[in-house]
Amino acid sequence: MGNPKKKIINDFGGIMYSTDPSFVYEDENATPEVNLSNAQQDLRVMLDRKNRGGKAVTLITGFRGTDVQLTDLAKMLKTKCGVGGAAKDGEILIQGDFREKIFLLLQKEGFKVKKSGG
Repeated sequence: MGNPKKKIINDFGGIMYSTDPSFVYEDENATPEVNLSNAQQDLRVMLDRKNRGGKAVTLITGFRGTDVQLTDLAKMLKTKCGVGGAAKDGEILIQGDFREKIFLLLQKEGFKVKKSGG
């Protein structure tokens, strides 16, 4: 994916150092964490084999919410499928091809789900 963009002084609005112990830098470009109901989530379920040494993973994208909510959803899906996986960057990876099972599980939980890819 390449190197993350390096931060330069201009990225911090001219703030270089603060002696205030309670100072918290607020990034105006940061996306606020939104608590959406399951019905408002628009998730995509697809099979992905890219950069995984030929191993297939079921990829769930489009989740909007906190990292804790993402982790909880991933844990539930991994438990129901009986496999490992990961949750990061708003995506959930489940090891193996569980598209249909995950699609049904997410629908049952009230999510708006679509199958994506071939």
